[in-house]
Amino acid sequence: MKLNRYKLAALLLSLLFIMPLAAQAQRPDEFKHKYKLSSVLVLSRHNIRSPMSGSGSALDKVTPHKWFAWTSKPAELSLRGGALETSMGQYFRKWLEQEGLIPDNWLPQEGETRFYANSRQRTIATAQYFADGFLPVANVSIEHKCEIGGTDPVFKPKLTHVNDTFREQALRQLWQLRRDKGLGSLNEELKDECRLIEDVLDYQLSPMRREGLEDFTASEPEIVLNQDKQPDLKGPLSYANQACDALILQYYEEPDSVKAAFGKELTFEDWAKIGSLKDSYYDILFSAPLIAVNTAHPMLQEMNKELSLKDRRFTFLCGHDTNLCSVLAALGAEDYSLPQAIEKKTPIGAKLVIEKWAGKDGTEYASLSLVYQTVEQLRNMEILSLDNPPAVYPIKLKGLKENADGLYLLSDLQERFKETIEAYDKLP
Repeated sequence: MKLNRYKLAALLLSLLFIMPLAAQAQRPDEFKHKYKLSSVLVLSRHNIRSPMSGSGSALDKVTPHKWFAWTSKPAELSLRGGALETSMGQYFRKWLEQEGLIPDNWLPQEGETRFYANSRQRTIATAQYFADGFLPVANVSIEHKCEIGGTDPVFKPKLTHVNDTFREQALRQLWQLRRDKGLGSLNEELKDECRLIEDVLDYQLSPMRREGLEDFTASEPEIVLNQDKQPDLKGPLSYANQACDALILQYYEEPDSVKAAFGKELTFEDWAKIGSLKDSYYDILFSAPLIAVNTAHPMLQEMNKELSLKDRRFTFLCGHDTNLCSVLAALGAEDYSLPQAIEKKTPIGAKLVIEKWAGKDGTEYASLSLVYQTVEQLRNMEILSLDNPPAVYPIKLKGLKENADGLYLLSDLQERFKETIEAYDKLP
């Protein structure tokens, strides 16, 4: 098989990304002589779920085809998602045993661990499956604060401070980030992605098309910022986002990639293009600093509290992609694009991992990374291990200086948390 020069360049570029990911999974011996891991804080997105809506919903109307036969009710963790999350928990156990943070078959003492999830089935179940893999003999109980199906305010990225001045300034920030293009240009920017999704869905033959919606860019989107609500993007583009979410989940679940695309033969780049619409959708909703500080406030408070606990060795907070989006934006994460993923910002099951390190000089340090299963690991249900680790991608924060080993001073990170939390009280 011959590769043209463009495909060859793409292959070489992908290999450049793959090698550092494997290397990041295990710190070199020189690093371990200088630092000792003292605790780990994880903010996790739930693993693979079924789509958010079921039979008779808008999702059924965007295509004439039948969706994958999901193994769970709408919005609940799938059987595959549970198995994959158990494997991730087992990997974390072997990694932290190797680092010396926990012993074999660890039975934590009171206060050494915390497993806290939003009160949705998919988040509670994800935390339970992870805990079963991570601490298989400890009989871990998952903390959640509402009836199952309810939403804990800590995990709900809603706007709790909204007035006309806030809306005006938040939208101004958003336009500045978009180089003053406004939302009117969003349809044009995402036109190719929408057309690809429409082609995969055979949208022109769908009930929604017959009901009169010409396509996913038929009218301009509108961003809605309302008190005690999550930021929202109204318009046909929201249907594209729902379809994008369901297609990606179907791709993770369905072994036959052609069936996953309703009979279309898509490349990895095509799937990434579909995923980019979802990334852009949430980037619009959470990228403006004022919106991020507002929506992430309760989660930032929770994480900051966990970071300050001296006896806590491991914390697992399980929520949603919106939690990761808002927290990373609020903390000032530099822009990134995750390799070996079709969701480039917050893949299914992704985890923001904050490691605390004790230096030999007594100074405390911290590092941040996103840990996630690659597309191949998700689709092939690969068992994770120290020899087959998940992808690990370092996250950098704007304005914070790292040392030569890529670590931040813990005091600098905690100051960033403090500043971001206090910024909430200064919202217009």
